Amino acid sequence: MKKVTTLLFICISTLSCTNNKIVKGKFEVSGEIKNIPNQKIFLEQLYFSQKNPEVLDTADIKNGKFLLSATAPEEGLYRLRMEKLEAGFIFINDKPAITFKADINDVSLEGPNFNSPANLLLKKFLLGLGENLKAVNACAATVDSLKGNDSAYALETAKLEVLNNRSKKFVIEFIDTTSDPVVAMFALGYSKNIDPTLLGKAVPGLVKRFPSHQGVASIVAQYNEFIAKRNEPKPVKSTMPGIGTIAPDFTMNDTQDKPFSLSELKGKYVLVDFWASWCGPCRGENPNVVAAYTKYKNKNFTILGVSLDEDKQKWLNAIKNDKLEWKQVSDLKQWSSAAVALYGFEGIPYNVLIDPSGKIIATELRGEALEIKLGEVLK
Repeated sequence: MKKVTTLLFICISTLSCTNNKIVKGKFEVSGEIKNIPNQKIFLEQLYFSQKNPEVLDTADIKNGKFLLSATAPEEGLYRLRMEKLEAGFIFINDKPAITFKADINDVSLEGPNFNSPANLLLKKFLLGLGENLKAVNACAATVDSLKGNDSAYALETAKLEVLNNRSKKFVIEFIDTTSDPVVAMFALGYSKNIDPTLLGKAVPGLVKRFPSHQGVASIVAQYNEFIAKRNEPKPVKSTMPGIGTIAPDFTMNDTQDKPFSLSELKGKYVLVDFWASWCGPCRGENPNVVAAYTKYKNKNFTILGVSLDEDKQKWLNAIKNDKLEWKQVSDLKQWSSAAVALYGFEGIPYNVLIDPSGKIIATELRGEALEIKLGEVLK
């Protein structure tokens, strides 16, 4: 499992949103940062979309002190970024005047401080999330060390599942109960690995809690669109090729609109990965697939991504944003894709692992299961 360290002192490109507690007009951030050399500091707005951060103001840090200002129609998410450091401090403009204190030598989450209610909530979320992830990572390391010891491995794997579920529950409850919509939207960004059905109450409930919040309205609309697509009638299930059978060959266009066939990869171990840009669980699983590809791509292993998208640009954007470096194909027919009929799956993400002869040797490998199986066959 990929280790994650969550700090408020981070360089992040994320979501910008508005609030029913409207913070209109000019706001100022006055700051004091200890142990930092004189340099420029930038005030940036961050966005929910793929739009890059936008610089709203620039100032000079002199003797650790600075003053920045900007005009905002309502509350949103912002970042202070230093000229000579690849890092930044994220904050919410929930007050017209915000003070900030930090020590550049203290990169712990507890150190930096924005003095406002929304920013205290943001820090509370990150602290709680960090504690949960720390426990998950420690348990995952123990699980990795116990491979070969079946009984102990099973016990620790069960414990890991409990910790993962606890972490997911923390995120869901924060989305569902926090008093600030910007914090709720930020927390929602950490729900990629959570089954959308578990968010069925928390996400729609945001509209009732923050009725005048346009950012909430937008994100809930996106959620509803995803759920609608997820619940669309799927083709009648055909016979699903199982382990030990030859993987059905198919040909689809790649990202350059050139036909590519699965059979062209014969002679390698191939993970055929069925996914889509609109599929939240797929996007949440992508970091695991990227990690597996990075680790094993030089051991006669590759991946063929097969997308159930229908919008080519969204497909291409997802490939770029998730850093999927392997061959990608799609007939852009969503659930009417030829691959669905050939492989008979009813949900994504779904994958099959094929050996060099073209035989299926495993299916539905996700998360740690993918790492374990590849470790077995690609010694």
